[in-house]
Amino acid sequence: MDQNPPDPPGRPNFEVVLVEPEIPNNTGNIGRTTAVTGCRLHLVHPLGFDIDDKAVKRAGLDYWPLVDLHEHADWASCDASVPGPGWLLSRHAEHTIWDADFQPGDRLVFGKESAGVGEAFRTEFVRRHGAHRLIRLPMLERPGVRSLNLSNAVAVTIFEGLRQIGGPTPLPGS
Repeated sequence: MDQNPPDPPGRPNFEVVLVEPEIPNNTGNIGRTTAVTGCRLHLVHPLGFDIDDKAVKRAGLDYWPLVDLHEHADWASCDASVPGPGWLLSRHAEHTIWDADFQPGDRLVFGKESAGVGEAFRTEFVRRHGAHRLIRLPMLERPGVRSLNLSNAVAVTIFEGLRQIGGPTPLPGS
């Protein structure tokens, strides 16, 4: 599974990790976002679709070949191979992305569309990385409103991170 292309020279702005994504269009849109922002995309299996699904490529348009894509059999293999501290996005977080101190190369971890990552995953993440690294998007609290679309949440988080680190840094050779 972890048959990934060699990393391009230099460090990505962020390591974007999708844990068990379910909707191919979201993943395609996120891939396009990572391609234009100098980020690396990690997909943690099982996926809710075939990575060759036309919907992924359609949403990613002609950017899909430009996506620095890595696939991982499970969270443990991803966690072991992706360097840097992590930020886990969760609607259960006390802190927001505005409280985060993003640094180049940080991992931005997102759960699946229907259920996030689950309580056990969040608890272990907090134990290893600290409660301050569990963050959410700042949103109004309204009945029936719980989250943004995953691709929107990833884009908002990446661009807040880029704002903090001074904008996207192109990878050498880009």
